[in-house]
Amino acid sequence: MATSQPPLRFTGHKNLVHRLVLATLTGRTVHISQIRSSSPTNPGLAPHEISFLRLLESVTNGSEMEISYTGTILVYKPGLITGSAAGHGTSGGFIRHELPAGCTRGVSYFLVPLCLLAPFSKSPMKVTFTGPGVITSATPAGDLSVDSVRTAILPLYNQFGIFNNIELRVLRRSNIGAHGKGGAGEVQLVFGHQVRLPKTLHLLNPGRIKKIRGVAYSVGVAASNNARMIEVARGVLNPLVPDTYIFSDVSSAPLVPAPERNNASAKKKFGLGFGLSLVAESSTGCFFSADVVSPPSGGQPPEDIGKNCAYQLLETIAKGGCVPPAAASTMVTLMTMGSEDVSRLQIGRAVIADENLIQVARDLSKFGAPGWGIRDAAGENEDGDVIISVVGRGIGNVGRKVA
Repeated sequence: MATSQPPLRFTGHKNLVHRLVLATLTGRTVHISQIRSSSPTNPGLAPHEISFLRLLESVTNGSEMEISYTGTILVYKPGLITGSAAGHGTSGGFIRHELPAGCTRGVSYFLVPLCLLAPFSKSPMKVTFTGPGVITSATPAGDLSVDSVRTAILPLYNQFGIFNNIELRVLRRSNIGAHGKGGAGEVQLVFGHQVRLPKTLHLLNPGRIKKIRGVAYSVGVAASNNARMIEVARGVLNPLVPDTYIFSDVSSAPLVPAPERNNASAKKKFGLGFGLSLVAESSTGCFFSADVVSPPSGGQPPEDIGKNCAYQLLETIAKGGCVPPAAASTMVTLMTMGSEDVSRLQIGRAVIADENLIQVARDLSKFGAPGWGIRDAAGENEDGDVIISVVGRGIGNVGRKVA
């Protein structure tokens, strides 16, 4: 008689979402304890983490979750990734996921891990994020804007042979609301390309930056803010890359209920602000992104936003390698889940030294993946880059028939 494997044990709230994704992909039960246990005011799981658990429950079948009374211990037993299977969604097959008003993380906090699960789903992944907690812009917590996910993260799936029927739509834009919470936006993800196994990756040439694209967005504020951000950003980038084009998107602010004594149906504008997302593409299909957004308290002119974002993009490119820090964990996870072959990726030293990527490597090892091979990149043009070799586990998609 086969015995079930004991749960993998982790502590702390850092990398919680990525551990849950790895548990879902590999089918291993995880036990996570000491989740903000030392916090005197807000111990246990945060609202955005509970919301992500509900999202996992929506896109899987048979998942079991146990949360302790204080919320500091979580036991997660994963089920099969079904995506937007019949019976789970609303009209059109879309799962409608509502984010709570107290959410302090951008919607990319949910989108990036969901896109990691989507290629291994039984059916297409169609999710609409709505509610008072949806923030489509970048956040001070380090979340990317929806524009950067669409233009810098999703194109990387092409490297693994995943490119059909993938779309990310911004139905209603929003910035960070008061006190850094919520934005009342709306975003729709369609991920319709499911594969048995991702292709083996060999990305060893960063190439030269050939073009820069971007989106300047203003929500509920004057459109002149966009023009001012674009002018300053282009002033920095044009001498370096003449093929620079930044789109301007102006939208009205979302309205949220704000009942008053004399008017129970009163509403107020929410999520006002402006920001800039820039993406640089190289001649070999590598992408580097930068995001800067106006603070909720205001007081920062659009010229500063444009200049900071342009310099942040140049800083990301200067770190070297073929992937920026924001996309590194996505790449190595897909490499690990691929066929049982050696994938290779050139990466900058500053990127591989990032504590989040180091933690991802430790977590992958705990889930049974072999260690990475690391060597210096050969050649004169590589300024301290390294090449990591990752052996795939051949996990694949249990919901797809073998072709």
